[in-house]
Amino acid sequence: MYDYVIVGGGSAGCVMAARLSEMANAKVLLLEAGPSDRNPYIHMPCGFFKMTGGPLTWGYKTAPARHAGGRQMVYPQARVLGGGSSINAQVYTRGAPEDYDHWAKEDGCAGWSWAALKPYFVKSEDNDRLDGDEHGKGGPLGVSTLKEPNTMTKAFVEACVEFGMPRNPDFNSGHQEGANVYQMTIRRARRCSAAVGYLKPALGRANLTVKTNEFITRLVVEKGRVKGVAIIENGREAIIAAERDVIVTAGAIGSPKLLMLSGIGPAAHLKSKGITVQQDLPGVGRNLQDHMASDIVWQLNGPHSYDKYKKLHWQAIAGVQYLLARTGPVASSLVEGGAFWWSDRAEKTPDLQFHFLPGAGVEEGVGTVPGGNGATLNSYHLRPRSRGFVELQSSNPLDPPVVDPNSFAEAYDLDRAVDAIRISREIGRTRAFSKYVAREHLPGDECRSKADHEAFARQVARSAYHPVGTCKMGTDEMAVVDPATLRVHGVEGLRLCDSSIMPRLVSSNTNAPTIAMAEKASDLFKGNRVS
Repeated sequence: MYDYVIVGGGSAGCVMAARLSEMANAKVLLLEAGPSDRNPYIHMPCGFFKMTGGPLTWGYKTAPARHAGGRQMVYPQARVLGGGSSINAQVYTRGAPEDYDHWAKEDGCAGWSWAALKPYFVKSEDNDRLDGDEHGKGGPLGVSTLKEPNTMTKAFVEACVEFGMPRNPDFNSGHQEGANVYQMTIRRARRCSAAVGYLKPALGRANLTVKTNEFITRLVVEKGRVKGVAIIENGREAIIAAERDVIVTAGAIGSPKLLMLSGIGPAAHLKSKGITVQQDLPGVGRNLQDHMASDIVWQLNGPHSYDKYKKLHWQAIAGVQYLLARTGPVASSLVEGGAFWWSDRAEKTPDLQFHFLPGAGVEEGVGTVPGGNGATLNSYHLRPRSRGFVELQSSNPLDPPVVDPNSFAEAYDLDRAVDAIRISREIGRTRAFSKYVAREHLPGDECRSKADHEAFARQVARSAYHPVGTCKMGTDEMAVVDPATLRVHGVEGLRLCDSSIMPRLVSSNTNAPTIAMAEKASDLFKGNRVS
């Protein structure tokens, strides 16, 4: 018997386990389906390029994209302790304050405004360079500035300035517009995941138990209350009981899947899969939102990017540099530069985000270039209007869910993607950048008209790994979670806290917001005063 059973050892789960186990009288169990974070590539910042596919993900693909040529996109979701924070590109961005104010004012989520969440961003942070009212020192999450950006990253920032963007010294100051090198969740040249920053320092507590490689099949629901969870142990089902609450932190895909397998979700869908309905909640699995990125790739006229380190002798040099000085390409996340800018000038805050990679073929599904020396700029619309869904394929917990982001269902989103591609190409044509370029590899010179750009977006768009919203908090008929308590509507003993409860996407990467939300939720669950 445990007081709290936390399902999912991702960013939110690690924060929750660390903070709840601060209560010495509370027995806390954290369950993670994947392995511990022992893979050495996790802890080397450059190891990101090994992580977007392979055994530390669930291996999901989307349903055929109706508005993108019927393609099935690779859909990376972490399956390892630390979750996305163990395999992501370590970019530290929070979003615009207006995002959270929209949650509070327009989405029925009182208590989740920027003023309410900002203290938790600051509390979580240990920033090596920035301070003042906007940043924290000494928090669990190490945040740092790259000491030696690649030549091409510097050229990218200069190209953005030449294009007309300001140089922004701090994307998390409350004003996102502009370009610069990103800050990263890296501490002393090693990845600082939520597992490293939050969970590892708490592992010595007698009241905290962490179990990895535990596949959770369902929640145990009796008379409207969740009593515990069912796992597979030695080939048989075993029940783990929770005295106070089961807290689901399995992410925007895993959380709705688990709820539906447990009979909590849209009644008609559950019945069609032969699942007994415990609570009819039509919003479970709906409202899926994600940033859909398009990649521009250039072939360079020399070994200016990190691609030269694909050769064995350069890898050896990089390894020695990292071991001796903790610098060089191994100390880089490989996603170094960034920018926020406008497509739709009617928007109050920038609606496009850019990530610059001084290399080609870094991420799963993005190819390399002839000659081997390339650079990549991906971009996406920050506030998509299209909505997708997560559904069950069957009642078998081992079957992957059906994931349909429904990308470009709204023509507005496709227009914004086209604008982002055009701006990316213009950045590549600036004097600051073009002096390093032999040719634009993708989309190439044949892409000229709006129709060409639309076709390219449909052909290459992919997840930027930011799914949210599938168990949204709110008070309307599609809401799944009560914003005041994070309890699932109509079910006792069950709380949710991860990216699935976001009512809408934030204008940034989602790891830092998820951690701040879990910090706030932990205070709420512990009974501490929260605004």
